[in-house]
Order: sequence, then structure tokens, then C-alpha cells
Amino acid sequence: MLKQQYSSINQILLTVQEKLKNYPEIVQIFQNCYTDTLERTVKIMSDGTTYVITGDIPAMWLRDSAAQLRPYLPAAKNDPALTKLLTGLSRRQFQYILIDPYANAFNEEENGHCWERDITGQNGWVWERKYETDSLCYPLQFAYLIWKNTGCTYHFDTLFRKGAKEILKVFCTEQSHEEASSYRFIRQNTYFTDTLSREGKGPLVKSGIGMTWSGFRPSDDGCTYGYLVPSNMFAAVVLGYLEEIAGSVLKDRELQREAAGVKEKIFEGIETYGITKTEEFGEVYAYETDGYGQFCLMDDANVPNLLSMEYLGYRGKKEEVARQTRRMILSEANPYYYVGSKARGIGSSHTPINHIWPIALAMEGLTARTQEKKLEMLCMLAETDGGTGAMHESFHVNNDKQYTREWFSWANAMFSELVLDYCGYPILR
Repeated sequence: MLKQQYSSINQILLTVQEKLKNYPEIVQIFQNCYTDTLERTVKIMSDGTTYVITGDIPAMWLRDSAAQLRPYLPAAKNDPALTKLLTGLSRRQFQYILIDPYANAFNEEENGHCWERDITGQNGWVWERKYETDSLCYPLQFAYLIWKNTGCTYHFDTLFRKGAKEILKVFCTEQSHEEASSYRFIRQNTYFTDTLSREGKGPLVKSGIGMTWSGFRPSDDGCTYGYLVPSNMFAAVVLGYLEEIAGSVLKDRELQREAAGVKEKIFEGIETYGITKTEEFGEVYAYETDGYGQFCLMDDANVPNLLSMEYLGYRGKKEEVARQTRRMILSEANPYYYVGSKARGIGSSHTPINHIWPIALAMEGLTARTQEKKLEMLCMLAETDGGTGAMHESFHVNNDKQYTREWFSWANAMFSELVLDYCGYPILR
């Protein structure tokens, strides 16, 4: 049914099968992963928008949903039905942002379902209200990529304009989190990574340094320090996208100027406060900082992370800082870099020690400079699926049958995107 509904999907499946004919295990996993998202996680709503669950959790994350449908952008170029599905997701994301720009995950309807009854400004639409900067970046990126890959501008409507202004308002507010933000989050009787300190306000940060604050990481774990550098990198990139959309499509000069101004402040904040010097690697980007001189030197598997700088499109003032950062995070200087008999790669504080995330392995391949390295990462992913024919949240470095989350659509999408990249289906930006 899927192949009949979206003709472009069938063509891609045939092309991948031909180009990777010597690697049948990769082809089979790709077929499973690429079709699974559309067949089992997507629901077309009565208003024409698209609702996307994460897999084994029946809620829609702003981040995950964009990443899950991103691999269909190359196919949508010549497929109006698929383009409509993608714009439907974009419109629903902006609907949710206008309901609550601080929430990271939402229900299909206003049913009051949630992960936990947290102490925060939660309403019946919100599954979880952890404020993560990247949750506002992904919808801007996805809307922009639809335009660049299909030419469609249908989704740049009044809803988008209002949502974009709300995103800018939140980013500006959180540049002065200590003084200006009313956001609080407390989860009772839980791990320290699942709540915020100081009665829900989070760790102390220095205001006015340009970067925008985040309560939680893309892993949904709390930030050690409030300025999450890779999320600020992502914000700087997508604000550039908004600047272009406002100027070229919306013809809104005020929105264009505002996006450009916030983008520049965040960029300067990253380059001034987000870099520190190490004895072994030289100058590197920190994962987090508080603006007072404290840094968290690490990387987490979840995107945006430091590994994904090039993938996101971030370019700093000094190219060598990015190179040195990559060397650091892909080594055991990164406390979440694990090496075992089955694989080596980046894990997360969100999962047990010695567990690598397929998302990070896929990102290592997507940011690799050679086809040989991309294929190496594809083979590693195919060899660590735990015999299930799908990707998972994480797996043990010595035993891929010991994994977390049976059904994790974001990981399936990242594997699919790496296959498409290797086979000559780049996502235009």
C-alpha cells in the first residue's frame, strides 16, 4: 500500500537495492526502517496536518517528528502526496508551538495524557514540558528544508509567521533566563537528571552573553550548565533560515531583521563563551557552559550535538576548533565514548554505561568525508541491530542483543538518512 500511495518511495527502494546489492543486510534493514515510519508512526488528521509518534511512546516530540520525516525530503521533490504529508507535519508543529513553546512533546488531542504530573505550566495538550532549545529549532529547520527540497511554500502561512515570532520571543527571553524567564520545571521523586535545581529554575547562568538558555538536552536529560552549545549552534543556523524565509518568501522585513539580530548575538556568544582550551586537543567547543567559566567537556549521542556541527550547517570563526572538537569527542576524552568488541561510538547519560547509540553512529557516517567511511558506519550499524532488522535507542558495546527501546523511529530514520546519503540522495539546504 505504501509503495502505491507514494510512488517515489518505490523508486528509492529500487535504487538503494541496486547500489548496495553487495550488502543485502543493509538493504533489508533500510527497507524495514524506511517504510516503518510512514506505515506505523504517521497519522493524517482531519484538518490535514500530520501527527507522528516516536515509536513505542504514543506522543509526538517536535524534535523526533522532524527527524523521523526528514529522510523523505529527497523523495518528496516529485511526489505531491508526500510533500503534502511533510507540510502537514510542519503545520502541526507550529500549532503546538503556539499552544506551548516550552513543551517538547504533545498529545494527539487535548486528552491530558502525560509522561509525569510535573510541577510546571502543563496543559491537556502537553505530554511533557521539558524546555529544550532544539525543540524550537527543528520545526524551523524542517519547514525550510521542505522549501529547499520541494519548492513548496504552502506551509509558510499565518500559522508559521506567528510561530516563528513566538520562537524568537522565547529565544530572546532565555538569553536573560535569570531575570526574564518564568519557566520552571520540577519532577518529584526522580533522578537528578530528570528535573531542574533551584526550585525548577535550573543551574545559575550568566545573562547577556548572547547564547540562549536550555533547561534540558536533546536526550531529555537536564543540562549541567544552562548554555547548551550545540543547541545554540543549531539556533544560529535556523535563525539564518528564518531570515531567508522572511526576506524571500514572507517579504517581512521586520521579522527578517529580528531573526538576523538574534542569530548574530547567539553566534557571537558561542564563539566568545563556548570555546575553551585543553592541553591535549587545543581549543575546543564545550558541550555546555554557564557563562561564568565553567564548562562541560563531552558529547551526547542525541542531535544536536557537537558531532553534528557540519550536518547542522554551523561554521565557527576558526575551522581548527571544530576539527579539534571532533577529535576530542570521538575519543575516550569524551566520558560517553565507549569502545567494545561489537562497536565503538558515542552514548548518553540517558542510557546505561557502555551503551552506544545508533543515532551517533549514523551521524558519524553522515559527517564523514569519504564514501568508504560512510559504508564502514553502515556496516557497523547493520551488524549491531540485535538481529531485529531495525535500529534501537542504544546497545551494549559487547552485545548488541542487549539494547534499549524495541521501537525507536528516530534511530530508524537516521540509519535511513545515512543510506540515502551514501546512495546519492542528499538533502538540500
